[in-house]
Amino acid sequence: MSASLTELTGDYVLDPTHTRIGFVARHAMVTKVRGAFHQFEGTAHLDGADPSRSTGEVVIKAASIDTGVEQRDQHLRTNDFLDAPNFPDITFRATAVEKRSDSDYRVTGDLTIKDTTRSVTIDFEYTGNAVDPYGNLRVGLEGSVTISRKDYGVTWNAALEGGGVLVGDKVVLEFDVSAIKQA
Repeated sequence: MSASLTELTGDYVLDPTHTRIGFVARHAMVTKVRGAFHQFEGTAHLDGADPSRSTGEVVIKAASIDTGVEQRDQHLRTNDFLDAPNFPDITFRATAVEKRSDSDYRVTGDLTIKDTTRSVTIDFEYTGNAVDPYGNLRVGLEGSVTISRKDYGVTWNAALEGGGVLVGDKVVLEFDVSAIKQA
């Protein structure tokens, strides 16, 4: 049975085995490369009575990037892109939460990549809640935001012979979240 929004009030942690933090970027002007980060932690406080008082934070390990091609992933971990040895964490800290409808929320926060912090706004759809077979109350959210990688100092590129560049500037960050309420 689903809980009411007020009953959802409490502290949550992201379930890393049922949460995906992914991205999509244009490659060679003609196709998209999709990937995900496999190591991250996240916490949130949901306030069902007043969603504007909700908070959240996610810390992603940059070195956990995975596009399914190890050579590309190694390049993405270098200073040309994420510089994971010097900037091991990508962080997002919510600064405002706005309820737009019963299932739509707008979360604004500070996204930090390579020691550069910028405010971004992510539109999330609340996909529901359920008690799992272990008695845990779970909530689900899905959202995405498009960022400019250049805004975060990720500027490496290569010119293509016929014009254009190898890597597009726009990156879509995707969030498929399963969070577990803490006792």
